[in-house]
Amino acid sequence: MIGGEKVSDNLALGIDVGTTGVRAVAIDESGTEVARADTPMAIAGPNPRSPAVWWTATTRTLQALMHEVDMSRIKAVAVDGTSGTLLAIDANGMPLGNALMYNDVASTPDAIADLAAHAPKTSAAHGPTSGLLKVIRLQDTEGTSKVVHQADWIAGCLTGRFDISDENNALKTGYDPVERCWPGWLEQTAVKLPLLPDVAEPGSVIAEIKSDVAAQFAIARNAVVAAGTTDGCASFLATGAEKPGDAVTALGSTLVLKMLSDEPLFAPEYGLYSHRIGDRWLAGGASNSGGAVLAKHFTPERIQALSAEIDPDKLLDFGYYPLTKAGERFPINDPELPPRMDPRPLSDGQYLQAILEGIADVEALGYQRLKELGAPDLKFLRTVGGGAKNAAWTAIRQRKLSVPFVTPASQDAAAGTARLALSGAHTAGLI
Repeated sequence: MIGGEKVSDNLALGIDVGTTGVRAVAIDESGTEVARADTPMAIAGPNPRSPAVWWTATTRTLQALMHEVDMSRIKAVAVDGTSGTLLAIDANGMPLGNALMYNDVASTPDAIADLAAHAPKTSAAHGPTSGLLKVIRLQDTEGTSKVVHQADWIAGCLTGRFDISDENNALKTGYDPVERCWPGWLEQTAVKLPLLPDVAEPGSVIAEIKSDVAAQFAIARNAVVAAGTTDGCASFLATGAEKPGDAVTALGSTLVLKMLSDEPLFAPEYGLYSHRIGDRWLAGGASNSGGAVLAKHFTPERIQALSAEIDPDKLLDFGYYPLTKAGERFPINDPELPPRMDPRPLSDGQYLQAILEGIADVEALGYQRLKELGAPDLKFLRTVGGGAKNAAWTAIRQRKLSVPFVTPASQDAAAGTARLALSGAHTAGLI
């Protein structure tokens, strides 16, 4: 009881299948995290490309979660996976070999050029790691019935349905999120269209969980599985950002900006595409600036010590554009853009501050670029990644960006996917 009001026992579960492991987060109807568990992929097996390893890591994670929460409270489940990871399966959903991972170059220069000749400029299927090119590479595997994404297959293991994907994972495979269909231009490519999965809106109900799976993990027998998303979209959803103008900056090795918009934004020359999230759009761009620049010049311990000496109220304004090497994608698209990190002050503390200010300037320019490309005004900003823990950097960014900073609800992708599961539970009338 809270304030005399009964708290619901119902939960929703998100499963995040990442590159290094699987994490599960259970949330209640208010979105509050109730329990979590995770399993490193290496414990499940030595081959991270093996779907059997993914499933083993998933089952171990669910088994661990059984010690943390009453699993019968779970009414819905959703899965996210690494964007652009695909595998061929037979008519029973059995994998026909290893998957092609998100960062694999799956085809020849000729195939890349052929795709470029048919796909619209705004399609996310372009590039050497294209999901569509991976389908073309995998589709001739003997016995192939479907080529599906990582999250699709894990969801299939839960439901027995291996023929359905979601709008976010399907984007790099050529799906048109505006028309909400596989587009006609795919017929001009080498892809075998019957091998592509059906596509559902993230958070919509796919099917009930299989009875044997429900029994194995003591999940409610009438629980449903909802269509999932990519790991990147899940991370955004986890923060609690939900209105146009809400943005999330990821301060990791690189600098990634994402913002919710009422309209889709496509600027492939900047690597800018939009994922559909219901009736809204998640637009984003990625810079080569970020934490990798800091790591090139300072150890984590040195950064922590020097950051304590920085006075964010006294900006240096050296005008740096911090990069580890020449080349930038967003907010400036120039493969030859050189790093600008001179002059170097005598003090290491000032040098660190100048770099932090420079990355903050790139971030500010990035949101300005999004605005120029049609995004709404930046209203609220949430920050995730290791850099979010640096108080001096946060203060510098607040001065540069001049918008309210909001604490993320969570930084776990699984928590974002659990929000989709919660939506599915509501649709099914289970919550």
